[in-house]
Amino acid sequence: MELGIREKLRRRIVEDIDMTCALDDSQIGEIIDSYIIEETRGEYFPIKEKIELRTELFNSFRRLDVLTELLEDEQVSEIMVNGTAPIYVERNGRIVRTEKNIESEEKLHSLIQQIVADCNRRINEANPIVDARLPDGSRVNIVINPVSLSGTTITIRRFPKNEITIEKLIRLGSIDEAFAKVLEALVVAKYNIFISGGTGSGKTTFLNALSSFIPRDERIITIEDSAELNLKQVENLVRLEARNANVEGENSISIRDLIKTSLRMRPDRIIVGEVRDEAAIDMLQAMNTGHDGSLSTGHANSPRDMISRLETMVLTGVEIPLAAVRMQIAHAVDIVIHLGRLRDKSRKVLNVSEVLGVENGQVVLNTLYEFVETGERDGKIQGNLRKVNQLLNVDKLIRWNMRELYEEGEGGILRI
Repeated sequence: MELGIREKLRRRIVEDIDMTCALDDSQIGEIIDSYIIEETRGEYFPIKEKIELRTELFNSFRRLDVLTELLEDEQVSEIMVNGTAPIYVERNGRIVRTEKNIESEEKLHSLIQQIVADCNRRINEANPIVDARLPDGSRVNIVINPVSLSGTTITIRRFPKNEITIEKLIRLGSIDEAFAKVLEALVVAKYNIFISGGTGSGKTTFLNALSSFIPRDERIITIEDSAELNLKQVENLVRLEARNANVEGENSISIRDLIKTSLRMRPDRIIVGEVRDEAAIDMLQAMNTGHDGSLSTGHANSPRDMISRLETMVLTGVEIPLAAVRMQIAHAVDIVIHLGRLRDKSRKVLNVSEVLGVENGQVVLNTLYEFVETGERDGKIQGNLRKVNQLLNVDKLIRWNMRELYEEGEGGILRI
């Protein structure tokens, strides 16, 4: 069908319909159908093209225009809009260019205003960067001029509609059954766990899966910049989300504010979606003040780098000696699980380390597991997570009556 007919129909609908009226989806669909029938009367157009045109017009008025089809594609995990240029997507771990694009800056700005309005956020020249989320839980980052010199950009991180469970991670080869039992023991026994990794390594997905081991009778508080966690199996759950400042630069609510107020909400555990700033000190203090079993994630290239980043983040918020910061980290964090992407784009647990304490002024890590490559087959990297050292801090296992999970010996050793 010619592009001219599409544009003619779109203009007629915009001119003739009062979009401020409370029309439901079925009414909009009926109006679009009538215009298509009228416009194509006396001419032959395949039914398939008419259906595609109807879908395209409906999405442009009621949904997210050309993004709708991409959001409904289960193989797409990331959508990248760079102005009016062709849209890029990440499909099956690889970034590819699509044939779709948003036709004009005007339509692009209308689209982003729709996205941010649904989340009670604002974006303008004074506030050119916004994080939001779509109704399906997808995370959205929007940057406009004058910050983005190449035009308005939209980056959407999609999350699987089907919940990623520990069982599914096992089937995908990200972890094995023996290690899943280790994770269950660590979560149930309330070890404080940090999940580290780079962008797109699967930290949030892994955190969601890990939360399935939390006993159902516990009260959980989740704290996030933009709500992404989906802890369906937790019944006594409170979800908190940070709020940006308004146009006057006031009334913002930070992650630090939420962590502080969560301590007065009688939590058994606190889960912070991601620690990326001075809120790290509040998270560590929560872990140190009776909220064992708390979980969080952070961007880092290794467990050692995660510790260094925590040090830096704490020092940006408070002026205390570095030695005191390291002592806080050593007392608060028990386990660091590091995720990464291999060259075949698969996501794996690459390292699991235990935080032992501070020696000679440095935080000491004990590597428990490490991913070892064994070869490559059909373009897929083969390997497994091998045990390197035994778990030395077994106090929490003993406290939670899990003696059967380790043998007495030099520091104790996990049987599983």
